Amino acid sequence: MSTIRVSDDVKDRLRDLKREDESFNDLLDRLSRQEKDVEEMAGFLSEFDDGNLEEKMNEAHEELNESLEKRVE
Repeated sequence: MSTIRVSDDVKDRLRDLKREDESFNDLLDRLSRQEKDVEEMAGFLSEFDDGNLEEKMNEAHEELNESLEKRVE
């Protein structure tokens, strides 16, 4: 077991994030796993990106907007 020093402000913010059934250790474990999960998820699009992902997303966005405009008319 280790001790981690944090300022009172940080401790207050952590307390606000902590669930009723969690210890601070549980909270930090949950938050650190979420960060790792986000990092892992961030790379998943690379297998689909052929260098034109942004362009394709913009085109899809425009098509969706046009489709919605037609439905509203």
